[in-house]
Amino acid sequence: MSQTPNDLKYASSHEWARLEDDGTVTVGITDHAQNALGDVVYVELPELGAELAAGQEAGVVESVKAASDIYAPISGEVIAVNEALQDAPEKVNADPYHDGWFYRLRPVELGELDKLLDAEEYDEQCEE
Repeated sequence: MSQTPNDLKYASSHEWARLEDDGTVTVGITDHAQNALGDVVYVELPELGAELAAGQEAGVVESVKAASDIYAPISGEVIAVNEALQDAPEKVNADPYHDGWFYRLRPVELGELDKLLDAEEYDEQCEE
């Protein structure tokens, strides 16, 4: 069973969202997703300043097995990207919830987080 932190919110498309103290939201893919993908070899991140809508394609993660789209779990403006992933995409496999984060948003509406799954709901979805 993959680890699913209780302090995050989850999209059914396997992205996680963490509300930061400054009101921004950090986004990455779940341990379940990185495990299913296998060894990550490339990550395409959104552009700084991009305005993303919830559910919109935000980038691509490629592994030795497949390429998979990354979606925005909530709407917002991209204010930071994890540039370390350009040279070390394996950080996504090693630590998907910390060093392997993808990008940070300034959310349009924080209430959108309430529409995402909690850890228990996400785990149940993954078991189906």
